[in-house]
Amino acid sequence: MKRTVAIGIFAAVWAVGCGANGGGGPAVTTSVKTVIVTVPATASEGPEAAPKKVPMPNVVCMNLQDAQDEIQRAGVFYSRSSDASGQGRHQVLDRHWTVVRQEPAPGELIGEGDANLFVLKTDEITTEC
Repeated sequence: MKRTVAIGIFAAVWAVGCGANGGGGPAVTTSVKTVIVTVPATASEGPEAAPKKVPMPNVVCMNLQDAQDEIQRAGVFYSRSSDASGQGRHQVLDRHWTVVRQEPAPGELIGEGDANLFVLKTDEITTEC
């Protein structure tokens, strides 16, 4: 698929004349040129582009902020987290929460929003990570 882009180029030329207008001021001449450029579409445009998938890193026992950073370094920028206690608490300060379970497992391919991190407050962890 190709896109056609029309670009209008406007040029105003100012000339000071003393002939036809009797020396009363500048004469203005305006010219308009249109340039049409055809640009080939890239492979990343359009609905036919495949979403990027990367291996899920192992982030269990990391604080939530470090886990999100690790997933982003892998190439996925949107992950989800939820309270593993079942209380539905929101993770406001990510560094105060620790990942106790993740879906999918390490090494499985993920895209945007596929990483699910289940977290507890760091002071609630009762087992060794």
